[in-house]
Amino acid sequence: MGSKELIPDDELMIRGVQGDEQAYRQLVERWQTPVYAFLVRMLGSPEDAQDLCQETFVRMIRSANKYKPSGQFQSWLFRIAGNQARSRLRRRKVIRWLSFDYGSMDPPSSAPDAQEEMEREELRAEVRESIARLPERQREALLLKQYQELKYSEIAEVMGLSVSAVQMLLHRAMLALRKDHARQGGNR
Repeated sequence: MGSKELIPDDELMIRGVQGDEQAYRQLVERWQTPVYAFLVRMLGSPEDAQDLCQETFVRMIRSANKYKPSGQFQSWLFRIAGNQARSRLRRRKVIRWLSFDYGSMDPPSSAPDAQEEMEREELRAEVRESIARLPERQREALLLKQYQELKYSEIAEVMGLSVSAVQMLLHRAMLALRKDHARQGGNR
């Protein structure tokens, strides 16, 4: 048997609407990790992210008949996830940010490069903290660009903004991060 051919997201959505539950399962398996990672970074809580990740896919299925197959599934799905995250953050009132980085789960090594690794981890922690201090919309745009690698037009669609508004959010986010980095004595 050869390798399994990857069915496009739009085709899976069409099959799902027609009653093929396996098509929905494939979409969840394909997109669960990126959606979860985005939600963890938005919310700062793995538990909240897990809840909202499940809710995102429930809403995906409930809204499937409204989806217009146009090759924009990723943007549509992340719009659902982003709306869920913003709603949770509004309800929470106080934004809590817990650092979460898969790469930081390993203990530092005792090798000669351990000092360099500790410095890199400190810098990563500072960057995560700086990102956490960004206004919600700037943080969302930055996370979609840097971690989900979406294009400006896709971010605009996810966030319900114009491309120029997204560019301005990202510009302001980068300025704020640079200012924060300089304020913390980031000239290492």
